Amino acid sequence: MIPFSLHEIAPVLNAKYIGMDLIIHEITINSNIIHKQCMFIALIGKRFDGHDFTSQAIAAGAQALLVNHHILLDVPQLIVPDTRCALIMLARWVRQKVSSKVIAITGSSGKTSVKEMTTSILKECGHTIATQGNFNNMIGVPITLLRLTKKNNFAIIELGTSSPGELVQLSKIVAANVALVNNVYPAHLSGFKSLSKIGKEKGKIFSELDLNGTGIINADSHALSLWRKPLKGKSMWFFSLRTNVGIDFFASNIISEKNRIRFILHTPYGTSPVVLSMLGTHNVANALAASALAFSVGANLSEVVYGLENIKTLPGRLFPIILGEGKLLLDDTYNSNVGSMISAIHVLTTMPGYRILVVSDMLELGKYKSIKYHCYIGKLIATTNINKILTIGSVSCCISKICGKGKHFRNKNKLIIYIKQMLSIHNSISVLVKGSRGFKMEQIINAIRDESKCYFG
Repeated sequence: MIPFSLHEIAPVLNAKYIGMDLIIHEITINSNIIHKQCMFIALIGKRFDGHDFTSQAIAAGAQALLVNHHILLDVPQLIVPDTRCALIMLARWVRQKVSSKVIAITGSSGKTSVKEMTTSILKECGHTIATQGNFNNMIGVPITLLRLTKKNNFAIIELGTSSPGELVQLSKIVAANVALVNNVYPAHLSGFKSLSKIGKEKGKIFSELDLNGTGIINADSHALSLWRKPLKGKSMWFFSLRTNVGIDFFASNIISEKNRIRFILHTPYGTSPVVLSMLGTHNVANALAASALAFSVGANLSEVVYGLENIKTLPGRLFPIILGEGKLLLDDTYNSNVGSMISAIHVLTTMPGYRILVVSDMLELGKYKSIKYHCYIGKLIATTNINKILTIGSVSCCISKICGKGKHFRNKNKLIIYIKQMLSIHNSISVLVKGSRGFKMEQIINAIRDESKCYFG
């Protein structure tokens, strides 16, 4: 991060300043993660109060505190009305101090994959930072921005949202040069109520773009009409899997292979073959989005291709695990919504042998819309070559009932036993496990993998 003195930053945060002046080189919100010359920010959450950990932070080596009231400790302190707001103000101050090209990414699914692809490309072009893990909310985004230094060429920031108003706040903090809405699918409907409201909220990322900024548009999205107003007067690049008419980035000759996918990448700056070590045509779309983002900040074609070909599948995102000859386990347990579920189904239909899909409920779809979308998935599966659907949860039973080839479980251990039986019966079999975070479906992956002589594909 950019070092600052407490005396310098106090007026920026509208803070009361107590104690001697210090130069701060690191920020932490976790009293267990303390670095030299760092300041501990005491955030307050629903189940915790960081002020309860100030003594622990100082004992571990923190040299200053950012708090909402004076703490009876003999250390320099910045006192503000709201430490969360102060964190955001500090992040904005850092953002204004750097000339890094900042990329903002949002969407219902694929955000992390696009972020990782773009990071892989831009690391070939200059010093790059990116969102770590799922630090994509009102705490994680400022923390990511605080990692910026004047040496950084690029920052790739993932923006998430679960309720109206969040995305515009995040976009204002980030002040991006380039922004992408990867797609819009039913997700977080409990907070937004309708798909059109999700699309409108996602489009707010374009409203806060730099005056000379560029919007990257998924031309296959039904929400396209909702984004014309915030994009008015700004540069735009379009990508698509469905058409090449009026499209800047598209793919041709898409060929799915065992653990990878080949295609020809078409860009305004030329074409090139690409071999992507990932599964699914949705990842071709993600690669198109990443290519457009990278070109927008100065990457060339060879850098784009090299970055794409050197990205590896992330655990939990259609990660292939070979259990033995003819036996494939696909770990897609990172999360689940309608869009990513459809992508997973399409991938499984291309896999060899007896095909089993294991799914939990898709969460955050709203009380009434949830049944509707689970029934839709059941009908979709019924039209595919998937042999068996195994479900667990309170709503996913709709999927197994409607598709006509399902079996529902109330107990995860019994589900694991059944999967193991299927693996022992079939010489050639592909099992894809997918679920929302709340169901911890990775426990199924771990239970099966730990008993098998497996290797990663």
